[in-house]
Amino acid sequence: MAEPGPPTVNAPESAPAQPAGPARSADDVALELMKFIAVATGYGRSSQSAAGFSGKPVTRSAEEHAEALLELFQRCRRVVKKDD
Repeated sequence: MAEPGPPTVNAPESAPAQPAGPARSADDVALELMKFIAVATGYGRSSQSAAGFSGKPVTRSAEEHAEALLELFQRCRRVVKKDD
């Protein structure tokens, strides 16, 4: 049987409140927004065949894919900086 003792240091209720962290720059926020949009929508990727009707598959080079992502990042930056 375990002996009762003082609570451990790692107990969640005894942890001191810590600040949320350093403020994030507008570029950091724009980058996170760009990553979210790119992953959620497949932005910049060639179209994959899906169920139903689809047009001709578009083949993009790595350079075109990178250019599309850079364009999306610039758009996200403009939106984030507009809110400042």
